[in-house]
Formats: sequence, structure tokens, C-alpha cells
Amino acid sequence: MNRQTQPISYRTYNMPLGNAVVAMLEQNYPPDGSSKQDSLHFHNYMEIGYCYYGYGSMTLGNEVVPYRGNMFTIIPSTVPHMTKITDEANCFWEYLLIDVNELLSSLYKNTPPQFGKLISDISCRTHLVKVADHQETAALIRKIIEVMREQKELYQEEAKGLTLALLMRIARWNKAAAENEFPSGTTDNTIISPALDYIARELEHPFKIKDLAQLCHISEVHFRRVFLEYMKMSPVKFINQMRIKKACYELLRTNNSINTIASRSGFTTLSTFNRNFKQITGISPQQFRKHPERYDPDRQKDTSDR
Repeated sequence: MNRQTQPISYRTYNMPLGNAVVAMLEQNYPPDGSSKQDSLHFHNYMEIGYCYYGYGSMTLGNEVVPYRGNMFTIIPSTVPHMTKITDEANCFWEYLLIDVNELLSSLYKNTPPQFGKLISDISCRTHLVKVADHQETAALIRKIIEVMREQKELYQEEAKGLTLALLMRIARWNKAAAENEFPSGTTDNTIISPALDYIARELEHPFKIKDLAQLCHISEVHFRRVFLEYMKMSPVKFINQMRIKKACYELLRTNNSINTIASRSGFTTLSTFNRNFKQITGISPQQFRKHPERYDPDRQKDTSDR
């Protein structure tokens, strides 16, 4: 399929309660049992990938770049990406999924501006780099993977501590990269990254498209055009899909009322929530809670842009 018209899917991974890091290791990759040939997607957590051997190409945002063994990736949750493997039998990746907000929120709950700035610094750039060029960061990633693989006593606490150290390293790296200290092998997020980060953080609160455009320092008309070009959907459709994904998660993981979930997902009225939920999933929130298997998350209906 032509890249310009290829749809971008939003994949939701469920983080176990109390955890902020999940490892996708050899025995459970791909996580859905599908082919290792990927499709363009983004998801709800930061993805760290480590390629031990093999080669192929990756789509990162609007760029297609080659990769081979002894490279690693750092991909913020809002960046569409896709991995193409040249030889499935001779290619091996392992991954970490990181809930950055959850990991940092307890440390910065009393200093929201500092929290927001750190989230922005961590999530503002995408990396595909050689292990040899960033050996300390690569070693830290491998250490986290091994801790998650071995699952010794208190391994989650150890993984959280190591991952916090990794995130601080990424924040410093990104700030240095912005000053052109590490220009090689680093890809800037698009102009709409501030808006994507804001949407991810503020889903439960009302905001307007013009507010998102102002965050990106462009006009609303230009913002809508760039957003559609990059995300292959309108801002309103994207926001609705993100909010419904959040609602689906709460419907399965909590006993909250439909009304409460609608409000926590950013919908001002229950009728608007029910309408959008049915348009996207094909079933009502009540039906989804009883029979979630009837909803295929990769089959999403169009939502209204009004």
C-alpha cells in the first residue's frame, strides 16, 4: 500500500496494575501472534526496541531509515512507526514498553510545570542509533531487559529504578541533540508533536483545535492540514479515537459507572460519549463491558469531525 494513503492504527497495550514497564521478549513477540511484518501504528506507551541481529527498514514518522543488528530505538508514544524485517528467520528484536507518565507522576505530583517539561524533553525526539555510538544507554536498556526476563525478587522495583535512570538520560540526550551535539542518527518529531503530547496528557479535559495549533505556533488551518498529512486523520477524529480507547481501558479495568468513564475520557455529555463509542467500536459501552471480544480494535469506523 502506498505510504501516503496507508492508515495508521492506534494499538493499546494493557500495563499490569502497579507496573510502569513491560518487556516484550522473545517468547512473546509479536505480542498478538501476528506476522513480524509490521503495519504503521503508534500506541499508548513509549517503546524502546533493541535489535540484536538482522536487518531491514523502519518508518519513523515521515522518514524511512535502514536498521541492522546492534542498534536500538527510542520511540515516543505519539510517533507512528513500522518495522520491516528483511529475513524473519534471522532477525531478533526485544522491546520495553514504558508508561512515562505513571513512572514520573509520583516524583513530580507537587510540581506540575517541572513534570510537564520533563515529559516534553523525554518525548520530543525519536532515535534509531548504533549501540557502539551510545554504549552506556544501550547497556542500561539491556540491563532492564535482563531484569524483566529473570524476574527475581523485587524485579519490578529494580526495573522502575533503572528505567527512571534511562528516562533522565534520554531527557539529557534530547536537550543536547536540540543543540546539535548529537545530530547523527536522530530524527526530530514533526511540528505537531507538542499537540500530540498535550492530547495524550489532557484527554479528560476539554480543549479546542485552535488551542493545539497555538501550542505548535502555527495557524489552525495549517495545523489541520499538517495533522491530516502526518496522522492520516483529522485532529477531531484522532482525539475521539484516543478518548474511546481510554474509555475501553476503564470499562475493562474498573467498575466505574458509564457516566464517570465518559467524563474521565473527556466527553462533556453522556449522549456524545455513547454516540462516539458506537461509531468507533460498533457496539455500545454496556455491550463492550459485557462482551469486549466483539470489538476488533484494528477495525475502527469513521467518527464525526463535527
